Amino acid sequence: MRDFVIEALTELVPVRVSRQELLRGSRRLRWAEAGVGRPTIVLVAGCGETALDWASIMPKLAECSRFVAYDRAGLGESEPAVPLTIETQIEDLAALLDEVGPAVVVGHSWGGLLAQLVALNCPHRIAGLVLIDPSHEELETWWATAAEVAMATGVVSLKSVGLFGKVARGMGRSLAMRCTDDDRLRGLIADAYVASYSSRQQVRMIRTEALLAARSAPFAREARGTSAMPDVPVVVLSAGRGKPRSLQERSAPLMREIAASTPRGRHSIVDDAGHYIHHDRPEVVIEAIADVVAVIRAESE
Repeated sequence: MRDFVIEALTELVPVRVSRQELLRGSRRLRWAEAGVGRPTIVLVAGCGETALDWASIMPKLAECSRFVAYDRAGLGESEPAVPLTIETQIEDLAALLDEVGPAVVVGHSWGGLLAQLVALNCPHRIAGLVLIDPSHEELETWWATAAEVAMATGVVSLKSVGLFGKVARGMGRSLAMRCTDDDRLRGLIADAYVASYSSRQQVRMIRTEALLAARSAPFAREARGTSAMPDVPVVVLSAGRGKPRSLQERSAPLMREIAASTPRGRHSIVDDAGHYIHHDRPEVVIEAIADVVAVIRAESE
């Protein structure tokens, strides 16, 4: 079966990119990997996003170590889990880490909260963490949740009337422009983005994950209240723009708290980046990952 994402990443990343799969019962979890070296870097995308969302940092990341970017159940090329639960997503990530880790887990937004939940529940699987403007249970206000779910529902509605393809094409082109100046390669990345959301089931997962995230606060509070973060290198990066002032003021102390919850944590605000820091300032994210990898390698010598 043709994999548009692997084809595009093969052109983008200067080393070999391969498609790998992990069986989770009767379903497949798909990931892309490239590079060599330890520790492995596992990339966990934000809500409704796929492995392709990390394309902006993959070329440089492949020079740092082996990286793995996976599609969560029901997204991209990974088969759906029915029903989808927070526990399922945590177990899938833990199983992937059993396969490729322990690893430096890099999580964006919802993926950043999932990375923390795995670290709290399965600390031995985590070698380090880089959290990119991660979600936090104390930021899940009713209006923010309603807005996220409404947006995700609107996306599904666009798909039902045949208009989502144009939206996806525009989003794919926007991502491609952040990855390369080559027009042909930009076209491949845009095609891969569209292919990642070509079915109704793939698009419905955007809403499903938004609803899952909206209900995650009690689970996350319990996990944070009963378990401790592992003593590993942790970097937390916060967006410096793009949020309402009140949300920004509430977010920064919580991000500092995450970093302070482990002996080797640090927090930085990236002033000129929005929520997708790895798109706006990929070099900052790459540097943070490389720093964590370097610490782990030095400790293993």
